[in-house]
Amino acid sequence: MSTETARRHAAGSAATRDSYYGRPVIKPPVWKPDIAIYLFSGGLAGASATLAAAARRAGNDRLARSANLTAGVAVSVSPLLLIHDLGRPARFLNMLRVVKPTSPMNLGSWLLTAEGTASGIASACELLGVLPRLRNGAERIAGGLGPLLATYTGVLVADTAVPVWHEARHELPVLFAGGAAASAGAAGMLLTRPRDAGPARRLLLAGAAVEEVASAVMERRLGELGDPYRNGPAGRFARTARTLTLAGATLGAVAGRRRTAAGIGGALTLAGALCRRFAVYEAGFQSARDPRATVEPQRRRLRERGGA
Repeated sequence: MSTETARRHAAGSAATRDSYYGRPVIKPPVWKPDIAIYLFSGGLAGASATLAAAARRAGNDRLARSANLTAGVAVSVSPLLLIHDLGRPARFLNMLRVVKPTSPMNLGSWLLTAEGTASGIASACELLGVLPRLRNGAERIAGGLGPLLATYTGVLVADTAVPVWHEARHELPVLFAGGAAASAGAAGMLLTRPRDAGPARRLLLAGAAVEEVASAVMERRLGELGDPYRNGPAGRFARTARTLTLAGATLGAVAGRRRTAAGIGGALTLAGALCRRFAVYEAGFQSARDPRATVEPQRRRLRERGGA
């Protein structure tokens, strides 16, 4: 082999290692947009169930009723979204044949089933005005499971090979918890008269703050790997989510007992939380299509091990 041929071969090999011919290293997710909506509805259901249980315990029956019904509707929609994404109802039922603690998808299916049953009983008793003791017991169970339902989806998406999701495994559950809390507070403000919606307004403000801080920390820690949150469809969703959430939280904070202002603030916050889920969803597809996003974190870890 001549010197020139060897040089070209080495250059070609280096280019191949660096670019992988510009092709994706991993396959993009197979999820449909239904999953982005499920990430939102599951969080809304879980946080609303917890808000309902807390409001009932505090004697705020009006807020408990609206949060209870919100949780019941949201948790009823969630399995339909999952089944539509899976293609056949049997695929969802098959996940309930076993209990697999190492699988977030399996545990999430059981969690959704338990939460849906408890919230369904509580909502039915609320609507019919019967069996208050059964309603209260079901509310407490749903409220206890609520934080798990609101955050397990963050663990679910992080438990993949998609770089922008896997590398943000510490921040995503916190991000989803904040968005779920803000959503539940927003729904409570929309459906409850202002004099009884004080706890919902405070939950909205706290959740929005947690969500924005978690988002900023996540993007800063991801560095270049977080480019999807600044560019393309995910970037547009992320910027829209930030604008809507901040506007909704600001309006909710100054609305006081003005029903119209509180309702608009709640609607903006709900829209912001939904856009945030779509930002995370789209970021996964953009990250999977970028070969550098897969290769560079692996090289960095190898360098760190070599230095150690």
